[in-house]
Amino acid sequence: MAGEAAPVDVPAPRIGVLAIQGSFREHCGSLRKCGLPAEHAVEVRTPDQLQGLHGLIIPGGESTTMANVATRNGLLPALKDFSASGKPVWGTCAGLIFLADRALGQKKGGQALLGGLNVTVHRNFFGSQVNSFETELPTPKELQKLGGEDDPTFRAIFIRAPAIVEKGPSVDVLAQIDLPEGTTTSTADENGQEINKVIIAVRQDQLLATAFHPELTADTRWHSLFLRMVTENRDKADAAAAEGSSMSSRAREAPASSIRPADLPIFKEAEKLDYLK
Repeated sequence: MAGEAAPVDVPAPRIGVLAIQGSFREHCGSLRKCGLPAEHAVEVRTPDQLQGLHGLIIPGGESTTMANVATRNGLLPALKDFSASGKPVWGTCAGLIFLADRALGQKKGGQALLGGLNVTVHRNFFGSQVNSFETELPTPKELQKLGGEDDPTFRAIFIRAPAIVEKGPSVDVLAQIDLPEGTTTSTADENGQEINKVIIAVRQDQLLATAFHPELTADTRWHSLFLRMVTENRDKADAAAAEGSSMSSRAREAPASSIRPADLPIFKEAEKLDYLK
């Protein structure tokens, strides 16, 4: 139609996947299934590879090994800076542990954590490797908004998985699972009833975390959710930068008289000399 602006061809965001260890290739494949160009799913192994990224996925694997390798490669400070920058970061399984502020059940000597996610996570909450399992869970409303209304459940794969046992008030719960039989918690709801579920997926601002492995299923809704978080965050950052540039440009173009205070005192020449003495 006449008068309509031509559509703007906005390039796809660039999303990094920490490729130290774990299921990073599967995450890259899921992002491609969501329509992200292959070259925009970047495997990250060095600090320089974080440059120009709009989001980052920290995959499953062995959290202590990931932390040790990241520290040895000088990646840990860069990862902390990236997370603190406000760009979206998603941790799955070991990545959830890495993002947590507090971790229980750590190996002797502990491990480095990126932090930022106000939760306490219990490593290997569901047991060892032999206790790994798959299950169907109710689809959270955040995924239903992505076109999943006709699919009331999603497939969750837990491999020597952690769980969130405590969260801060700014953390939104996206998914929970019934506690294994015989397991109890010390937490209770507002009515004093013991809680029989444990948290396995949360969001806190631009941080997303899941205790399970969406990248190992054919369901790409979790990756679509993260891609939407990244795109919205990039668009807001671009709009803020454009507004800041526009304001700066207008200030530069304004004549000096327009930015001088109108009520400055005016002295006669003699008064000026006296004033400066």
